[in-house]
Amino acid sequence: MSPALARLARSSAVHMAFAFLAMGSWAVFANRGHAMPRPLLAGVVQGLLSACITLFLKRIVEWLTSRFSGLGALVLPPLIACLVSATLLSAIHAAAGTPEILATVALPLTVATSYAALYTYTLWSARP
Repeated sequence: MSPALARLARSSAVHMAFAFLAMGSWAVFANRGHAMPRPLLAGVVQGLLSACITLFLKRIVEWLTSRFSGLGALVLPPLIACLVSATLLSAIHAAAGTPEILATVALPLTVATSYAALYTYTLWSARP
């Protein structure tokens, strides 16, 4: 991998932009049956939420994993991340008037929770 490509791959801004576009697009698709601008608003809201989740999820999982021991360090960080993400996504979409909240948050929540679980396992299995 070239140094420029490696730098891009490590860039938080690139990861956040990808999350914004991917999950924002999903939200527009999930709300496509409703009159404009509701799908676009759902897309912007979800895009911003996904960008923020992308920025903070890694750090939060690392912090939570370091606070627990044993099996709790494996199970609790992704569970907490899932519950907090589900609560925030649902509440913010409800406040924004997103018509199809469940369909809108299903994919981003699944992706974020899967990432949290896999990353937690990586951290947990590397412990002495």
